[in-house]
Amino acid sequence: MAIARRQRRPADAFYWPGFVDAMATLLLVIIFLLSIFMLVQFMLARDISGQDTALTRLRSQIAELSELLALEKVSSSELQTTLASLVDELATAEDEKNRVTGLLATERGNANETGGRLSALEGKLAEERTIRSQALAQVELLNQQIAALRRQLGALQAALDASETRDTEAQSQIEDLGRRLNAALAQRVQQLARYRSEFFGKLREILSQRSDIQIVGDRFVFQAEVFFATGEADLNPQGQSELDKLATALTELQGIIPDDINWVLRIDGHTDNVPIQTAPFPSNWELSTARAISVVRHLIDNGVPAKRLVAAGFGEFQPLEPGNTIDARRKNRRIELKLTER
Repeated sequence: MAIARRQRRPADAFYWPGFVDAMATLLLVIIFLLSIFMLVQFMLARDISGQDTALTRLRSQIAELSELLALEKVSSSELQTTLASLVDELATAEDEKNRVTGLLATERGNANETGGRLSALEGKLAEERTIRSQALAQVELLNQQIAALRRQLGALQAALDASETRDTEAQSQIEDLGRRLNAALAQRVQQLARYRSEFFGKLREILSQRSDIQIVGDRFVFQAEVFFATGEADLNPQGQSELDKLATALTELQGIIPDDINWVLRIDGHTDNVPIQTAPFPSNWELSTARAISVVRHLIDNGVPAKRLVAAGFGEFQPLEPGNTIDARRKNRRIELKLTER
């Protein structure tokens, strides 16, 4: 029995080294797999860190582009569309990064499936790199467009400054011309006022003996009865005689007033407020106008140029005296003469 036990011991000693070698080999395989897993994890962490840096740079560039795009109103719509696209791509990239990070966390608990998923992760990282490159290219294009817009704005500002300078010079010239025109007009008004004064003086001398003619402001006022019968527009002999004197005064005045003063004598016809409705004169408008025209025609027949005469009819709508008394109506039936500038 002792001999049998001595013979079995060498057999037991033969199995133990083989078991140790197998365990060592298995341990080396596990260490090798863990080394490969740690190396892959390190590479993934490095790529993800680089992706975070790129995404941070993209965020900074997008923020700067947002400020520049706010200033560039001319192409704001197109730039905003591009920026929105970039933001969407960035959000997609961030979502993909989160997904990759989740996959990496899953890979840490599933070391046996690392090999197959590493290829998928590398493909995703390559896709992310492509998206990042496209985003950088679009950012560069936007920078070029902004630079071009700035150049255009500079040119427009220069043109605007030149236009403002021309406007300032033109405004100065306009103001100078306005002052000169006002001075010339004031001189013309003074000249016309002087000749009007002479005209008034001559008419006063001619008509000083008549009580039915009065001066109201800058006008000579003739009662209608001096020239016309009631409801008529034909001049009576007495009115023709008075107008002959007026034509003589106007002819003398025409030779004194310079040709560059465009003066006219305005003849205004007025009636009272009693309605008239006859075949020749359906209303006081027609009667007042016809009387003014009769005076104008007589003055033209006596040598006064037609271009120096104006006829106007006011009907009963510009009374001198309000009311319906006989005296008020008599005063309102009148012919007014006013020397003025055309």
